[in-house]
Amino acid sequence: MKQNRVLFEPLELPCGVVLKNRIAKSAMSDSLGDGTGHPTTEQNRLYQRWAEGGLAVSIIGEVQATSNYAEKPGNLVFNADSDISKFRNLAEHGGKDGTQLWLQLGHAGALAFAPISNPTGPSALDLPGLRCEGMTQNEIRQVPLEFARTARLAQQAGFGGVQIHAAHGFLLSQFLSPLFNKRSDAYGGAIGNRMRLLLDSIEATRAAVGPNFPIAVKLNSSDQLEGGFDEDGALQVVSALDRSSVDLIDISGGTYFPGAKSASDSAGGGPYFIKFAKRARTVTSKPLMLTGGFKTRAQAEEAVTNGTVDVVGLARALVLEPALPNLWIANQTPEPAFPRFPDAPEGGITAWYTMRLTEIGGDREADDVGDLHQAIRDYEVRDNIRTESWLRHFNGHAAKLN
Repeated sequence: MKQNRVLFEPLELPCGVVLKNRIAKSAMSDSLGDGTGHPTTEQNRLYQRWAEGGLAVSIIGEVQATSNYAEKPGNLVFNADSDISKFRNLAEHGGKDGTQLWLQLGHAGALAFAPISNPTGPSALDLPGLRCEGMTQNEIRQVPLEFARTARLAQQAGFGGVQIHAAHGFLLSQFLSPLFNKRSDAYGGAIGNRMRLLLDSIEATRAAVGPNFPIAVKLNSSDQLEGGFDEDGALQVVSALDRSSVDLIDISGGTYFPGAKSASDSAGGGPYFIKFAKRARTVTSKPLMLTGGFKTRAQAEEAVTNGTVDVVGLARALVLEPALPNLWIANQTPEPAFPRFPDAPEGGITAWYTMRLTEIGGDREADDVGDLHQAIRDYEVRDNIRTESWLRHFNGHAAKLN
């Protein structure tokens, strides 16, 4: 039987950049920054290993334009105060073998890590486990400018492109959701207003980087929350993105709000948002990427072969096997062995995968699953250490911890 090669066909983006195949490493918060917003040796090696493993695109999650609204103290912060040489080093390592290394432009908004931030969002919230202040119009207008400046620095440092994060409950996703956006001005109300900040961010970023630099958007198919951003609203955003200068729309879903269901922690049998991707295909000719739930080569091939999407986004599969694209092209390892974690505490599985990334970056990953609870403890200890480093570096007062 002739082997299906569809995953290894090149794809030309609207900006003219050609991806060498259809497999991308989706953005994950790897928490491998050094606590001052700069890359580490382990982070360089992690992205080098993914590049050597055969990926077309690798996206670094949650790169912040400022230190004010980070998702974790291991996030990268890239602005005029950063040491650009360290980012150039990361771009060189992660861009080997023709891999496109992109930065995901992040702003956690209401989900900003409280020990190092003052969480803020489209509207003030006072909910169990979640409190934030509402943004002023001036603060809102700064967001596209900050994204644009970081995108321009990314271009100068040798990264291949950027992705604007408008999913998973972070700032732009919060603006899209009527559950969290209660504004009555030009940024709230009808979906056309709620998507304004996203479209402004795309426009400002494109103006900063020019026509030939890839800009992607990560968009929720829905919040998976009652009263939140739903698929009908998402389709309207996709239609607007079709008229924008974006080069790739990455479809995902769900939020990280306290207590919300996480699609990535489910034991689903296939791609989570494939049905929405089929709907999105009817309203846009832009290249589509789908992230979430791909566990086998057959699933990835089917999604591309039938024209539903152009690029398959893998995350946890590539944590389990960093060289998966090369193994697939050699007709090996059709299905990574996903570990099972019965009765894992909230956030526990994410902690395990995050610490596995650290092991890969140190070339010391083990074949066995290990102790989930030890991984959670290690994850928390590292966050605490980097929180102290963050406060010393950016604020100069570790007393905020007490």
